[in-house]
Amino acid sequence: MARSTTPARPASGSAAVPHRDLFTLDSPLHGEIRGERSLMAFPFFALSKNAWMKPLTYDHATVSIEVRPSASGVATIYDKEIVLYIASLMAAKLEAGEHVEQDFIFTAHDLFSVTGSNHSARSYNRLSEALERLQGTQIKTNIEAGGEGEEGFFSWLSEAKLHYSRTKSGERRLKAVKVRLCDWLFRAILLDRHVLDYAAAYFQLGPIERRIYEVARSTCEEELDLDLATFRLQIGYQNPLSNFKAALKQIVATDGIPDYHLELVEGDAGAAAEEGAPRRGRRAPQSRVVITPRPQPGQAVLSTTRAILESAESGESPDAELAATDSPAAAG
Repeated sequence: MARSTTPARPASGSAAVPHRDLFTLDSPLHGEIRGERSLMAFPFFALSKNAWMKPLTYDHATVSIEVRPSASGVATIYDKEIVLYIASLMAAKLEAGEHVEQDFIFTAHDLFSVTGSNHSARSYNRLSEALERLQGTQIKTNIEAGGEGEEGFFSWLSEAKLHYSRTKSGERRLKAVKVRLCDWLFRAILLDRHVLDYAAAYFQLGPIERRIYEVARSTCEEELDLDLATFRLQIGYQNPLSNFKAALKQIVATDGIPDYHLELVEGDAGAAAEEGAPRRGRRAPQSRVVITPRPQPGQAVLSTTRAILESAESGESPDAELAATDSPAAAG
C-alpha cells in the first residue's frame, strides 16, 4: 500500500490542518528502526516475555524512574517493539518535512514485517495484549522531554485501538491499528531530536542482549566501563546479581551483541591480597563490565591510510616503518 502524504505544518495564523481520515495510514515504514535516546539508556520496560506484575524502579545519579503495572502487567521489552516502530514512523515523517501528530495509524502486517514477527493468529493476539500493557502501564520520571518536566504518571499510549472489518462470512479482519503517543515521548522526539538508529539484528536478540545493545548504543562512544552492580541497575535486571553475572558470562561467550564487544572483567584478587589478608565481612573486589564498539568495515583501511599520510608529512618512510614493526628484532 502506498504511503499517504500528510499536509505540511501550517504557518502561524493559517487554518488548522484538517483531521485526516481514519485509515490514512502512516505505514509502511520507510527507513530504519529508530528509538529515543532516554528509552535506550534507561530501564523503562520489564525484561520478560510473560506478564511482569511487580513495580520497577530506577534511582541512580540524577535520574529516577518508577513504573507501575496495570492489571495485565508492566509493558515488556517485547512490547517496546511497538513503541520503536511508532517512533520510527514519526522520525521518518519529520525527516521528510511532513506534519506530525500524536495519532498514528498503521497495519499490523507492516509492524510484523519490520520487527520480524510471523503473521500468525497468535501474533495478532499478542499485539492486542501488548497494546493493553502499553496503555495500562504507568510511568513516572524526572527526565525532561522537549525542555519540559512532568509531575505524575503517564502511559506510553494514551489511546490504543484495533479496527476490524467483517468478511461476508462474518469473520473479523484487522484493518488498522490506531494509537496515540504520550505527550512525554512525543515532545522528546519532536523537540529534542535525540533519536538513534537500531541494528537490524536487534529483534533477534533476547531480553538482556537487547538492553545491553541499547545501553551501549546510547552511552558508549569509545568505551563503557561499569561495575557489575551499576550495570545490572542500568540494564534493569530484577533477579540477584549472581544470576546476572551468570547470564553475562553466557552472553560474553557467544559475543553476539551487534556492533559492540562485551567483556566481563573479574575483580582483581591479586590487588586485594597485596593489601593484606581480607578481614571478615570485607567485600570481594567487584567485577566490571567493559563494552567497546566493534571496528566498522573500512575502518582499518582508513586507519592505515591516515598513518601513511602522517608518515609522509613527517618525512618518514611508511614501508620502512612497517618492515621494522614486522621484523623478528622488533617482535623480540
